[in-house]
Amino acid sequence: MEKCITKLITRYYETDQMGIIHHSNYYRYFEVARTDYLKTIIGMTYKDVENIGVRMPLTETHCKYKTPALYDDEITITTTVREMTVVRIIFDYVITREKDGAFIAEGVTAHAFTNTENRPINLKKFRPELFQQLFSVANTDSLEK
Repeated sequence: MEKCITKLITRYYETDQMGIIHHSNYYRYFEVARTDYLKTIIGMTYKDVENIGVRMPLTETHCKYKTPALYDDEITITTTVREMTVVRIIFDYVITREKDGAFIAEGVTAHAFTNTENRPINLKKFRPELFQQLFSVANTDSLEK
């Protein structure tokens, strides 16, 4: 299982009235980490994936908050692929604070594979090379269906 490490500095505009990072920003962090994962681990940007006719719309998401992130925190997002089939992929995220290692949040996003008309596809048949690249870095417990 390949993992990707993404580092970000939280920005002032991401905070809420209580001075902590607003919960909605964690989904943005997941998106940044997911695109970084594709570029770093399989060598393709999201745009590259779209240019070969594949889209990955979000079908489910979840985030569990543990410790608040604050303005100007350097955070680390560790991204892995938990599961992958021919029709979907599930990413896991763990967010920690760099200076003290505090466990900030963990989350999941699930994505379908579709064509440019947003119709579901079997990625293994539609783009076998992309399927193989992604599947080879997924958790070994994933089932190839």
